[in-house]
Amino acid sequence: MIETIVEDDAWEKALPDAAALAARCADAAGVLEPRLRREMALLLTADAAMADLNRRFRKVEKPTNVLSFPSGEAEGFLGDIALAIETCAREAGEKGISLSDHAAHLIVHGMLHLIGYDHQTDAEAERMERREAAILEAMGVADPYAPALEADT
Repeated sequence: MIETIVEDDAWEKALPDAAALAARCADAAGVLEPRLRREMALLLTADAAMADLNRRFRKVEKPTNVLSFPSGEAEGFLGDIALAIETCAREAGEKGISLSDHAAHLIVHGMLHLIGYDHQTDAEAERMERREAAILEAMGVADPYAPALEADT
């Protein structure tokens, strides 16, 4: 259901099982969101390419972690998702989580955007975050929105 295109070799080094991870995301998401049981593509790219996409399609002059491009079609191909390796790896490090878990979160986030989920308002964000957390839980990935536990001192 999801074709993975590795445009930047850094993904191969950092996350060699990226295609399998994307397939797991699609499977788990399709169970909880049947509208996601359609063909989609995942582009694994670099910050420079992501910055270009962000500039061309969102008029934002910087890279971002994930972009989604819904096809707008009622049937068939659902759309494209893109992830940037440098931004994703940096964010995973800042959060103290694995790149695999962070990428899973961003892939699921991108998939939900393809079917109309958004986070422009607090209510939309809460709805989307709950759905992301449920899909990730089904994959055995921790809730990215759960408060971090403080270490005992």
